[in-house]
Amino acid sequence: MLVEANIWTVARTDRGNAVLIKVHGSEKAVPIIIHQLEAQSILIGLSNVSFVRPLTHDLMVSLASKVSMKIIRVEITDIRDDIFYARLIFKSKGRRVMLDARPSDALSIVARSNCPLYISESVIEEAGVYIGTITGEDVEDKKSEFDSEQNTFNQLQDELQKAVDEENYEEAARIRDKIQDINTG
Repeated sequence: MLVEANIWTVARTDRGNAVLIKVHGSEKAVPIIIHQLEAQSILIGLSNVSFVRPLTHDLMVSLASKVSMKIIRVEITDIRDDIFYARLIFKSKGRRVMLDARPSDALSIVARSNCPLYISESVIEEAGVYIGTITGEDVEDKKSEFDSEQNTFNQLQDELQKAVDEENYEEAARIRDKIQDINTG
């Protein structure tokens, strides 16, 4: 059975970057380890920054729209040998279309399209952890800290967008490096 969830945050861990999928109505989250570029793509999608030219996941969302495919939802369906499995569910010409996807790509699509995200109860059972265990602190304190970090990140993304729009690529590279420093910490 699938339950609704959302992208709670992206965090650094001793194993790399993790996107944390929080289950609605629960204090549980599922950490999925992803690479730096995928983490950055999800963060860019969550902050609604647009670039002069579309990034790969923006292109996918745009393509779906242009060919009259509606992104209905993303599902994280399974975990086998520490590998997570996901799929994108589209609707096209009255029929459903399912595509296998890496969770990091599927979550980048969620971040851009605001489509619903669902996760299998069996995945939660196997990989889910209590948020307090992850943070080592009160969930509300962590949310407040994340909101502050997100505001800084959003401000940098706005500055990056302005520099790109003004074709000030040297400044854009400096801001990009600052964002990468924040992500790799």
